[in-house]
Amino acid sequence: MFSILKLEFLKNFMKEDFSPLEKQIKIKFKNIQLIHNAFVHRSYLNEHKDYNGGSNERLEFLGDAVLEFIVSQYLYETFPDKEEGVLTAYRSALVCSKSLSKISKELDFGKYLLLSKGEEQSGGRTRPYILGNTFEAVLGAIYLDQGLENAKGFVHKFLLPELEEIIANQEYKDPKSELQELTQEKVNVTPHYDVLDEKGPDHNKWFQVGVFINKKRIGIGEGKSKQIAEQIAAKDALTTWPGTID
Repeated sequence: MFSILKLEFLKNFMKEDFSPLEKQIKIKFKNIQLIHNAFVHRSYLNEHKDYNGGSNERLEFLGDAVLEFIVSQYLYETFPDKEEGVLTAYRSALVCSKSLSKISKELDFGKYLLLSKGEEQSGGRTRPYILGNTFEAVLGAIYLDQGLENAKGFVHKFLLPELEEIIANQEYKDPKSELQELTQEKVNVTPHYDVLDEKGPDHNKWFQVGVFINKKRIGIGEGKSKQIAEQIAAKDALTTWPGTID
């Protein structure tokens, strides 16, 4: 039986108006609780013990799998002459935190997030890692509420258009290999990578990694794994080359 205090808390929690978002993505949720839950960051639970629900991590887990399937099917059907390695590179570039967070920013997902005060003050509403995870959580909510076809529609409309630019700019290429070749050619040094920060439980880690030439940091990246963060750090270094070496 809920206390009066808990009932009041839940009313306040559910009063967030998601109709502008529903209109923007052209989806009317049958179960509004699902889209609410997609924006509950785990840090929020630490300060709101009265919230009778979990974070968005389960929806993120589901959305990650749904996203990989939708993108994989699209790439398989769209590029019949491309080998598996190229398709994997396309997919990795498309579903990385950078791409997902870009779409989340365009859809203004950050304003709907429920965060702890600390996460809020540290810029959590614009953090690529959090926004990327939120995109996956929203997709998980769409899949549960609307089914696979509407989930596909969401991905095809908002994310897949990014692929043209990714291919045109060759963003799918392995930036670590490119950076290593460049540094060995220009300064005869192999870059090394160090973890600068690490957060989250074992099943949902977040890493911040720096890439260094000798002791000078030339790039920084964030991601769900060290490998992803290293790739983003290498790409960051390549965008500022050669100024970062001088």
